[in-house]
Amino acid sequence: MSGLAPTPVREEHFRLFFLSAVQSLLGHLEATLGSRDAAERQFPFLAGYESALARFGGAIRDLSATMAAFEARASAALPLARLRDAAALTNDDLVLLATIGLPEEDARFGFVFEALHGIAGQQRATAGLVQDWATRRGVGGARAALRKLGEQGLVTTSNQDAARAQWGLQVVPAIWDAMRGEAADAPWPWARHHLLEKLTPLGALVLAPEARVHIERLPSLIEAGEATAIVVRGPRHNGRRTVAGALARAVGAGTLVIESPGKPEEQRLRAAGAFCTLVGALPVVVLDLAAGEVADLELPPAYDGPLIVVMGRQGGAIGRAVERAVTVSLDLPGMAERREHFRAALPSQSEESIEPLAGSLRMASGNLRAAARMARSYALLASGADPVSVVTVADVRSAARSLHRPALETLTTRLPSEGDWSHLSVGAETRQELDQLTVRCRAREELGRELGAAFGGKLGSGLRALFQGPSGTGKTLAAKILAATIGKDIHRLEVSAVVNKYIGETEKNLARVFELAEELDVVLLLDEGDALLARRTGVRNSTDRYANLETNYLLQRFETFDGILIVTTNAGDLIDTAFQRRMDVVVDFRPPDVNERMRLWQLHLPPSHGVTAALLREVASRCLLSGGQIRNAVVHARVLAFDESEGVADGHLIAAVQREYRRSGGLCPLRAR
Repeated sequence: MSGLAPTPVREEHFRLFFLSAVQSLLGHLEATLGSRDAAERQFPFLAGYESALARFGGAIRDLSATMAAFEARASAALPLARLRDAAALTNDDLVLLATIGLPEEDARFGFVFEALHGIAGQQRATAGLVQDWATRRGVGGARAALRKLGEQGLVTTSNQDAARAQWGLQVVPAIWDAMRGEAADAPWPWARHHLLEKLTPLGALVLAPEARVHIERLPSLIEAGEATAIVVRGPRHNGRRTVAGALARAVGAGTLVIESPGKPEEQRLRAAGAFCTLVGALPVVVLDLAAGEVADLELPPAYDGPLIVVMGRQGGAIGRAVERAVTVSLDLPGMAERREHFRAALPSQSEESIEPLAGSLRMASGNLRAAARMARSYALLASGADPVSVVTVADVRSAARSLHRPALETLTTRLPSEGDWSHLSVGAETRQELDQLTVRCRAREELGRELGAAFGGKLGSGLRALFQGPSGTGKTLAAKILAATIGKDIHRLEVSAVVNKYIGETEKNLARVFELAEELDVVLLLDEGDALLARRTGVRNSTDRYANLETNYLLQRFETFDGILIVTTNAGDLIDTAFQRRMDVVVDFRPPDVNERMRLWQLHLPPSHGVTAALLREVASRCLLSGGQIRNAVVHARVLAFDESEGVADGHLIAAVQREYRRSGGLCPLRAR
């Protein structure tokens, strides 16, 4: 696509059509009022337009010849000429369009229309008035011309509940501005226009080598007409729009980014086609689809160029607009790409410090850039406004955490990720599994490259772990310590916020959570997972059917999840066996033995406690309490000690242990004292 002609040439071209519309209107006004002098006496401002028409002389009267000569001299494509060709219009159609738009340029023309209608307040042309003009001139086809302008998205009609002849006509404001050469940055609330020179060059994109090869070949396919649409798939905030802009720039065009989450895409495309033709932009349709959803994209009217569709990994696009589409996918950036992003966002950072930053987060590229920019503020805050501060991994993690809150915390709760494995007392086998899980989390990107040919180098970076065991055995604590050990935030999925009574809404909420966890590189915790991962049942009613659909969706999403997911349950036998098979790691948490219970008491009691060693040994050996119960007992013992203004002593601990047994309905095995 060629660029716009220089501004003076565009303005002169528009002025020719505009003055032709004024001349046409003057003829109708003269016929209505009886003479040209009468028209100027009633509307004195028309004298200025008469002078302009006199300067052009016969150029306006012989419009077709004038336009042909003018356009032949132009060194680049003219917006109105481009619109005429793309929309299959004639010069007369464009003059009619300019006539309808006269009040947009000069509000005084509204009073002229009011006089021609003979109706107070009717300051726009109506369908009846346009048809009356055509009849007076002995020209047919006015109705067809109006219908064509409406179908091409150039003219809208008001008060359609009235008779057709009373329909008010208006040129779409964004289209009128573009006809004049004034392309707004936001022509509609749902669209953003980006000029060619502001788009990222194709060579400046940070891409994986394989993706770069494919993307750099696309402009030649577009210009050769081999690809009429490009579909760019991938996570949000991962450079999809940047790639779309770079492709548009490579073919000499700007972009019009059309947001259409859950909206009728064809209506917005209808409105945007003519605008893109006038300003020399490629329409970029951004789709936000859930699994199973499909967008039907028709070709935009008044536009004959390529189309770019930006969408996630789920959903699909059909329709004539994407019949000859080429699809490219953008995965989350690897280590090499993350280094490039950090170098670009933090140019003053030393090369040695870039490596740990790139290894700290596996986020979408846009989130990486945003986190890197925000990290500089955190570094300055930590260093007391020292301008030469070096951004650290802690700064980047703090910045990334601020990205989580708005998006994730509506459906999840962030848990504190702190401590280390010394704060967890579990059996040797469980601890070994947790240590191996920690190693696998850290090496999840490299693991696929180190395996045999059967994996095809595509093991993926997703990791799913199941922590199963009785309540109070440390499953949730282990998940939080794991997140702290590998330097990630951990978010617990809130089932009450995700599950929705309306069909399909639960799956959409789950999709949103999984996508955000991938894009922001957080550990996702599904606590008490048996609530969502229950066994599928026989279908006896519609409730069973839709419950099974939710389970099937989760099974599919588990397999494609590209982040770290931890599921905890104290009822592993209730979880569908298909979920068990999809777990990469299963860690069993068993009730603590006597040594582990002693360790738990020592970890939980305050350092200055006054409990005797003999009582601690007896409690650890005789009281078969879980870690959660031990925690509750210590908290209650400290409360009793507060009440007596002293430290925790034997009596407080005994009373707290007895209380735990009463709560569980058991008999306390401690010897009477």
